[in-house]
Amino acid sequence: MNEDRIILKLEGIKQKFEETGLQIADPVVIADMKKFIELNREYRELEPVVSAFERYKLTVANIESAKELLKIEKDDEMCKMAVTEIENLEIQRAAIEEEIKLLLIPKDPQDNRNAILEIRAGTGGNEASIFAGDLLRMYIKFIETKGWKIEITNISEGTAGGFKEVVAKVSGSGVYGILKYESGVHRVQRVPQTETQGRIHTSAASVAVLPEAEEFDIELNEKDIRKDIFCSSGPGGQSVNTTYSAIRLTHIPTGTVVQCQDEKSQMKNYSKALAELRTRIYNMEYQKYIDEIAGKRKTMVSTGDRSAKIRTYNYPQSRVTDHRINYTVYNLPSFMNGDISEIIKQLQIAENAERLKESEL
Repeated sequence: MNEDRIILKLEGIKQKFEETGLQIADPVVIADMKKFIELNREYRELEPVVSAFERYKLTVANIESAKELLKIEKDDEMCKMAVTEIENLEIQRAAIEEEIKLLLIPKDPQDNRNAILEIRAGTGGNEASIFAGDLLRMYIKFIETKGWKIEITNISEGTAGGFKEVVAKVSGSGVYGILKYESGVHRVQRVPQTETQGRIHTSAASVAVLPEAEEFDIELNEKDIRKDIFCSSGPGGQSVNTTYSAIRLTHIPTGTVVQCQDEKSQMKNYSKALAELRTRIYNMEYQKYIDEIAGKRKTMVSTGDRSAKIRTYNYPQSRVTDHRINYTVYNLPSFMNGDISEIIKQLQIAENAERLKESEL
């Protein structure tokens, strides 16, 4: 890497890290919760960069010390040991340099947030609803392997199985930064359960992943929100289906509508619906940022254009193909059982390579 330029940049980041640490301890900042949360987030993002920089400086210092020893040492055995140590330290330095390059790539500021996951049946009638249900199961399995938490907030069942629509909140570490690659149209090719002649049909379901807005991101005026209360539908027992506990919120200025019916408590449903409403309004602004970068990176087609076909699931060939990076795996049963980490990893690698090229590091 361009050592002088990078070192200068890293010194500036270290100074910013130290200044941020001091600000976090300032009573005035602590009293301003929004500012305090922003600074804490910034501090956590800078910490791994500073840590890598410190390891880099220590490795360079050890290389220089070993070289100085080599200049004055007369014992052949000690010289051999010094040469070996220098070789090993150079390998370490190269590895840390690559790590630093990746850490310096500008990140999506939303990556560490929780996410709202939406799955909607698309073209294909009942088979599309069944496929939407298959995708939900796939994500639930994946979320379990990550140790995250998923809460279904709204669900509309299909007439022959599966779901017409599912909305869920996913909580955990770095949720949005991983799940965002799933946004787009997922296409399935298989023989539907209702097909009597064994013909392969193509159906689709759309997935949208939104970074969850925090309470201080958006200020909602209660006068701008219309609240409707109705009976919950779907699973949950008799009390759910006969009690006016479901909530529908309409943000009048934007026309945004959300609803929540998974809780028996009206207040809990209202709280969840309000959080989702805040997220959707927040994402109207965030989408502008996504649109800016969508044309620059093929891996971001998913979030830049949610109508774009991103992946095909071919059951006869047991094949899953991600069209953004032309990457194919032939383990569809395992994939549908939540084993999607590898394809997300490949998308991240492709995006990091493009970001690295943009940053000219």
